[in-house]
Amino acid sequence: MERLTFGDGKCTMKLEASEQHSNPMGTLHGGVLCDLADAAMGMAFFSTCAEGETFTTLELKINFLRPFWTGTLLAHGWVVQRGKTVGMTECDVVDENKRLIAKATSTCLALRGEAAQGR
Repeated sequence: MERLTFGDGKCTMKLEASEQHSNPMGTLHGGVLCDLADAAMGMAFFSTCAEGETFTTLELKINFLRPFWTGTLLAHGWVVQRGKTVGMTECDVVDENKRLIAKATSTCLALRGEAAQGR
């Protein structure tokens, strides 16, 4: 996985998916898609954090919209709403032809002070 863009509440991650990422049926494992989307959304949210602030994911949802086997995937994550404590992010995972493979959302909790230590 490679980070292509990062900042201002947005992040794009790239994955070159191969057979090693497949499930027993031969298509890309859903956990890999989830990890890719989670990374893009998490980095997008983190780009909005102030000094000394970090976050944790409260909830993650993903919809798998079409099968994928091997090739290049891009995960475009962005912050939809950033409150003082809670925020929401979204992510589109697309193939090299810009077809939507998966759509994800997450809810993030901003952590400060002692709660942010060691994260």
